Amino acid sequence: MPLQRSNTADKFIVDRRKRHRNSDVARAVRKTRDRLSQQAGNPDFDRELLKLHARAMVSGAIAVPLIVLAIAAGGLLAGMNREIGVWALFTFICYAIVAFMARRVERTEGSELNPSRVRRDFLIGHFLCGLGWAWFAWLGCNTCQTDQFQMIKVVVLLLAMAVTAVMASSLRGALLATFAVPVAVYAYAGARLWMPIEVIMVGLLVMSLPFFAYVARQLHRSSLMLLSFRSEKDALIAELETAKSMSDEARRRAEDANLAKSRFLASMSHELRTPLNAILGFSEVMSNEVLGPMNNPTYRDYAHDVHESGQHLLDLINEILDLSRIEAGRYQLNEEPVMLLTIVEDCCHMMELKARNKDIRIVQDFESILPRLFADERAVRQITLNLLSNAIKFTATSGEIRVRVGWTAGGGQYISVKDNGPGIPEDEIPIVLSAFGQGSIAIKSAEQGTGLGLPIVQGLLAMHGGEFELHSKLREGTEAIAIFPLSRVMEELPALPTKVVAAARRR
Repeated sequence: MPLQRSNTADKFIVDRRKRHRNSDVARAVRKTRDRLSQQAGNPDFDRELLKLHARAMVSGAIAVPLIVLAIAAGGLLAGMNREIGVWALFTFICYAIVAFMARRVERTEGSELNPSRVRRDFLIGHFLCGLGWAWFAWLGCNTCQTDQFQMIKVVVLLLAMAVTAVMASSLRGALLATFAVPVAVYAYAGARLWMPIEVIMVGLLVMSLPFFAYVARQLHRSSLMLLSFRSEKDALIAELETAKSMSDEARRRAEDANLAKSRFLASMSHELRTPLNAILGFSEVMSNEVLGPMNNPTYRDYAHDVHESGQHLLDLINEILDLSRIEAGRYQLNEEPVMLLTIVEDCCHMMELKARNKDIRIVQDFESILPRLFADERAVRQITLNLLSNAIKFTATSGEIRVRVGWTAGGGQYISVKDNGPGIPEDEIPIVLSAFGQGSIAIKSAEQGTGLGLPIVQGLLAMHGGEFELHSKLREGTEAIAIFPLSRVMEELPALPTKVVAAARRR
């Protein structure tokens, strides 16, 4: 019979049917690749410069035609013939063609542009506009004074050159393609008259063309530099997005694995504890000879060893389950007002026999009066017992353990357990504070341990909003401090006035 695959995810197991392909990384890389492809496949950023030029021509499409219309209107008012109107119409059509080309380039994706073809089309369009300005430079005015009209033409050409140098700076050669012919035509027309004012105007116009070309070239370099900076910024952003997506994916997988582990341990608690309870119960019955004496004392010793091993295994399982519940956020705090002094004193009495077996003295140094603490009593007891157990475990015979309970500088309360044992090397403290971590001294000692006591203490204190500190020096001892914050300390309510108490009694 073939195996049947379940269509639903088990509530204790992570759903492995989900795709673990890093879609965020793929999406970020694809988006960045598209963005970079819109720039340039070469260091000159040809596509991006063409897009900038198209955007500039579209945004300033009305500027030069307005100048052309103003000149045509002024010429007609000055008494010029209809040729000025025909010139204005021709120039307006040329700039309209350039604007239409720019609009089409602006709406086209950068990766779909052919840089050489688009640049050629733009230069042809600017050359046609230059023919319009050359026509203007050749125009004459019979009703105008010669000097005034020549100066007006130079001023208009200089203004048009300045506007073109700023607008078309992203396209190399656009200024020369537009005004090289008009300047040559004006120089040829002025050479025929060869008057002083004509010579000055021709010289001014000829010198202005390389100057504006230099300005356009500097603006072009600035645009290249800005595009280069933006490309580097985009590359850095892409790397950051990729790294963030990868870290998010790794964190998600780690959380899934941790959740699966916690759910597995939670589901196995019953299956593990049931046989252990039987082992502990029957081995205790056998070692205590409840049902009758055992003729072979070796069997009795074996039963005692089985009981101790089972108890150690049960303690290990309980610690693992407690840590798993804390990590999974399933450890529920039963908060109530508790007396920290009373709890710590009870724990010291509980560990007194274990300490006495190793000839260790427990010294209690408590504050005389401490208000109640709003905390989970079981968690506070577990914190204290774990700290005391570690101190007794690693303190040599005839040693001393000092337990202190008191106020912190911030108004909270603390538990301090300090021993004069061998201490912990400074570089091993992070290892000791990690789950299943043990220092070199603990590994060499014969004491049994799992390395879960301090991580459980840290987790329980974190759930209370507290902190845990561990200070140690080699051959001097170790001090573990559990700190509860000020928010956990309960203030005593003021006593009721006597009259209020009497009235309450009468009622």
